[in-house]
Amino acid sequence: MRVALISSECVPFIKTGGLADVTGTLPNALRGCGVEAYVIIPKYSMIPQHFRESMQHMTDFYTSMGWRNQYVGADMLEIDGIKYYFADNEYYFKQDYVYSGGDFETERFCWFCRAAIEIMEQLNIVPDVLHLNDWQSGLIAPLLRTQYAYKPQWSKTRTVFTIHNLRYQGLMSPRLVNDMLGLGQDCLEKTEYYCNTNAMKAGIVYSDIVSTVSPTYAKEICTPRYGETLDGLIRTRGDCVIGILNGIDRQLYNPWKDPALAARFSKNSSSGKKKCKLALQSELGLHQDPDAPIVSMISRLTNQKGIDLVEAVIPGLLDLGAQIVILGIGDMHYQHVFGSMQAANPGRFAFRSEMDDAIARRIYAGSDMFLMPSAFEPCGLSQMFALRYGCIPIVRETGGLADSVMPYNCYTDEGNGFSFRNYSANELYNAARMAIELFRENKDAWERLVFRAMDTDLGWERSAKEYRKLYERLTS
Repeated sequence: MRVALISSECVPFIKTGGLADVTGTLPNALRGCGVEAYVIIPKYSMIPQHFRESMQHMTDFYTSMGWRNQYVGADMLEIDGIKYYFADNEYYFKQDYVYSGGDFETERFCWFCRAAIEIMEQLNIVPDVLHLNDWQSGLIAPLLRTQYAYKPQWSKTRTVFTIHNLRYQGLMSPRLVNDMLGLGQDCLEKTEYYCNTNAMKAGIVYSDIVSTVSPTYAKEICTPRYGETLDGLIRTRGDCVIGILNGIDRQLYNPWKDPALAARFSKNSSSGKKKCKLALQSELGLHQDPDAPIVSMISRLTNQKGIDLVEAVIPGLLDLGAQIVILGIGDMHYQHVFGSMQAANPGRFAFRSEMDDAIARRIYAGSDMFLMPSAFEPCGLSQMFALRYGCIPIVRETGGLADSVMPYNCYTDEGNGFSFRNYSANELYNAARMAIELFRENKDAWERLVFRAMDTDLGWERSAKEYRKLYERLTS
């Protein structure tokens, strides 16, 4: 079985969020299940030069985009047996950004959707299943249904459309979309959204299966609270909407082998985590106190991530004797607030206004607890990284957080983290207080909790098997 994953980003080439992690790590896991998977992304100028120099040019041609006759190049790079194809057009993707907005953004991804289809045709790699990801590839689904289905090579291809975050839907000018892709009035009506063409809606309407990145999020987006005004449409798809929890690369995120850490450790040999904690305190200017619980957060600084709740509970956590570490960029209000808190609490509060993967892994390794009180979270990877590094997550029960973090039960000694239900600073504080009390008052129970956290099955193998079943359901 051959599967093509079409995406706007993919590690290790280009990344702005979790979408890149999924498209970069899922193909290897699929290969382990006997699925031949490859990836197509745009060839951004921001892709590191050493990758660009290693690419093999496969083909180039021109394609009609309305009155435009646009160049399409296709380069390929094979890494660990997985082939990555790069759709090349410098006019659209030579900029120093991944996403922008307005009509030019519409042009860029209309071109990408057409180019991806025609690259597969030119290279004779038409797949059994096209696995589309988020709005940037959503228009491929109606293109296949309306313009390519009559071609013999595409007649048996089926489509899966994965929603990674329903909030970002790709609203476009219908005039420009029709000018570039010629989708026709019927398609424009089916994808219409308040006088716009909605690329996310196009993927939902025209794909054979709609998936999301966690089972709970699949249920949530069928409700008005989380459905981002598309809940009614999603409910009409019924059993064709499923959720499969993302995984992480356990080799890349491995505290036993991670070169960024001061010491290595594992679930069976945890002494190195104490050394990582002291090293983190030294690096961030915190008081050298192994008994002080370090409570951390690594996040974009937006209200979606529950930053307003974190701001509200920090004084209370400091009063409980916790040391606070926050790594992130985003809303300038929060950057100023956390900068001021750091100045007012030297040795007890550390804020770094950046996103650095090596520092992030040292924070996971050196922290005792991890805050993730999201307003909504389709899947979330940070809580999985925290679990992998023995850092106990404190999460709100939503989306993938509810599917990956099982709340601690003091009576049965079960669970791998702490959770709360309502979007409330008081509930977040109470959950964090319980975690701090357990850390201080019952070291044995805490060590067992850390062991269970690190023992959690977070790899892609389980999810890859579910995707294979999904692909087989479509092609059988």
